[in-house]
Amino acid sequence: MVAGWLESAHSFYYFYSKTSMSDRLAVLSQYLLPKQALTAVMGRLAQARAGDLTTAVIRRFIARYGVDMSEAADSDPAAYASFNEFFTRALKPGVRPLASADWVCPVDGAISQIGAIEGEQIFQAKGHSYSATALVGGDAQLARQFDNGHFATIYLSPRDYHRIHMPCAGRLRRMIYVPGELFSVNPVTARGVPGLFARNERVVCVFDTDHGPMVLVLVGATIVGSMGTVWHGIVNPPRPGRIQDWRYDDQSIVLGQGEEMGRFQLGSTVVMLFPASAGLRFNAQWTHAAPVRLGQKMAGRGEA
Repeated sequence: MVAGWLESAHSFYYFYSKTSMSDRLAVLSQYLLPKQALTAVMGRLAQARAGDLTTAVIRRFIARYGVDMSEAADSDPAAYASFNEFFTRALKPGVRPLASADWVCPVDGAISQIGAIEGEQIFQAKGHSYSATALVGGDAQLARQFDNGHFATIYLSPRDYHRIHMPCAGRLRRMIYVPGELFSVNPVTARGVPGLFARNERVVCVFDTDHGPMVLVLVGATIVGSMGTVWHGIVNPPRPGRIQDWRYDDQSIVLGQGEEMGRFQLGSTVVMLFPASAGLRFNAQWTHAAPVRLGQKMAGRGEA
């Protein structure tokens, strides 16, 4: 406990000494906000079907964040009965072609971090890292499969498409719901909140693939009303306040590369873990903060 407190104190001091006052205030506000209550209220509002009012809110959101509705399967804001329907909108067929690659990008977003897992430590931001064991909800045996492997963390901004797709084909083995905080996951908070992605509420999905095991984690955040998967539906709410673990060994749930596997109702971040045995090499164009799109080449085996 003392060691953890000292690590957090050191991380906070590092952040405080290296950042602007506006960034410090933004992170401080995250500790002070009633995040759970705010998220619950916003989740209910996002589900509301309020006719013209809902359409007006959607139009305002599109203008505020520069959402490209020309890519949407239905580009008319009035076609969406609720904000959640708009936020989880489908894309037109063909607007995200799949690259010929061992792993493709599973989402639209921006690269938060990518790289090697050092032992079981995953890099979050300068001065911060967290363990794979903490990320997957405390299962050290599961986490150990990714020791010295690779990870990719991608942030989905409000303007992005918010469905998540498979980076490679895989068979579902397990899903773990891990309760947690609801900090924002924007770049400023990632720099300022220690262990952010292993502290926030999340859904851990475990797959077997031709390249070995793969973990894909949907990380919740402030105002993220819910997360869902194609095989389960909405995972949260409810929020039971305890870890829930589903096993699928007796079911044949197989998803192809590029196939939808889940979605955020109000967006967040995905974290992917790959084992050392996969021989993964990231696309050389993938660098910190670079924008990425669903279907782009993410990585290959043995070469970038």
